[in-house]
Amino acid sequence: MAMIGLIQVFLAFIFFLVFKCFFFHKKSHRQPVPKNWPLTGMLPGMLGHIPRIFEWTVEVLEATNLTFSFKGPWLSGTNMLLTADPRNIHHILSLNFGNYPKGPEFKKIFDVLGDGILSVDLELWEDLRKSNHAIFHHPDFLKLSVSSNAIKLKEGLVPFLDNAAHEKIVIDLQDVFQRFMFDTSSILMTGYDPMSLSIEMPEVEFGEAAETGEEAIYYRHFKPVILWRLQNWLGIGHEKKMRSSMATVNHMFAKIISSRREEISRGECGQSMDALTYYMNVDTTKYKHLKPTNDTFIRDVAFSLLLAGRDTTSSALTWFFWLLSKHPQVLTKIRHEINTKYDDPTDLEKLVYLHATLSETMRLYPPVPLNHKSPAKPDVLPSGHKVKADSKIVISIYALGRMRSIWGEDALDFKPERWILENGGLKREPSSKFLVFNAGPRTCLGKHLALLQMKMIAVEIIQNYDFKVVEGHKIEPVPSVILRMKHGLKVTVSKKI
Repeated sequence: MAMIGLIQVFLAFIFFLVFKCFFFHKKSHRQPVPKNWPLTGMLPGMLGHIPRIFEWTVEVLEATNLTFSFKGPWLSGTNMLLTADPRNIHHILSLNFGNYPKGPEFKKIFDVLGDGILSVDLELWEDLRKSNHAIFHHPDFLKLSVSSNAIKLKEGLVPFLDNAAHEKIVIDLQDVFQRFMFDTSSILMTGYDPMSLSIEMPEVEFGEAAETGEEAIYYRHFKPVILWRLQNWLGIGHEKKMRSSMATVNHMFAKIISSRREEISRGECGQSMDALTYYMNVDTTKYKHLKPTNDTFIRDVAFSLLLAGRDTTSSALTWFFWLLSKHPQVLTKIRHEINTKYDDPTDLEKLVYLHATLSETMRLYPPVPLNHKSPAKPDVLPSGHKVKADSKIVISIYALGRMRSIWGEDALDFKPERWILENGGLKREPSSKFLVFNAGPRTCLGKHLALLQMKMIAVEIIQNYDFKVVEGHKIEPVPSVILRMKHGLKVTVSKKI
């Protein structure tokens, strides 16, 4: 056992040197499918593609009939099966859901999420799922969602955009949407408004910490566990930033949780329907695996929900407005639809073309670009690939939306019309083909709220403002578990006359 440990440490060191050598290489022009070398596996052929890793997965999966077996360095534990085959996706996420939990590998990589709903399995996941469903469909929670969104639009977003237009300043729309979503998600999940979206644009430690952590987690998928754990222990690289960022997150939640418990003890919370208060008072006779008195558990639950609410919607909105800037004819159609069919928020469901454009945006730029699964027992996928128990399967949601064999020869084109039926209604695609909101029992419970929020924000901006991306501004995704723009979305804003 000691000898194996030494070999693993040695290989981890070699991996680190190779990683450092290849990481900053320019775009590779080699064939997308890497060669499987002795000892190092396919790693050398993949490292040169890391700055464009999402596009590389598209090329590889298109060249390998939608499923590709990646072989990592010997004893590194980085082998994985990468797939974008709807048959495999349906098999894994729906038909055989019980055999495909997140798995122990996921738990290690996403350890910062603790026992939140994004990372747990089995009975705890079932209790969190049921309790999430109860609160997400509670009338008071829905009312809080709509009211917080409306207030934040009126008192946060509109004054900010008005000031930007008046002062003729360049703003980062990605940052604006992240702040908006942080405020509204925090109100919903913790009952606390951080007021990060304002003309003053105060520093937001949580946002910086979350983004740093998400990038570090992404790179963990390609590093041996022993390597990133060693980096974490030594405090170097992405892991150093991860450790620092989680200290910030934990400090924030400790203050909020302590304050809320004091308010509850004084009887000051009343009928508050934020998620934090709900889980502190949850019925443990109904949900036996939940721990309302455990501060760490409450932190895990609230952190997962806050991350999901802030990051996914802000990502979708950022790519949505960038695509509108590149396709003014789509923006014109949306404006016409708003002008002819919209009077107040009750009319949002009438905005079919707006919904289609949001769907098309998320097809090409899914907020969560990958899904990680691990079979509990050996299995054979519909594609014919055999998978071992506890092996790593990564579903590339990013590649799934760009496969010509799935979406047609125009798969890379931005075409909202593909979502509209001949009778003018919305076309519904199976979740195994359009996986943005997950599929099967883990389908996103916040789907309706997220779409409602995106539509409200889009209508407010499109009705009242014009925007222009700064000339020469570079747009590229950052390698992360959330599809963000590496350099933000820098725009100028003007008020519509």
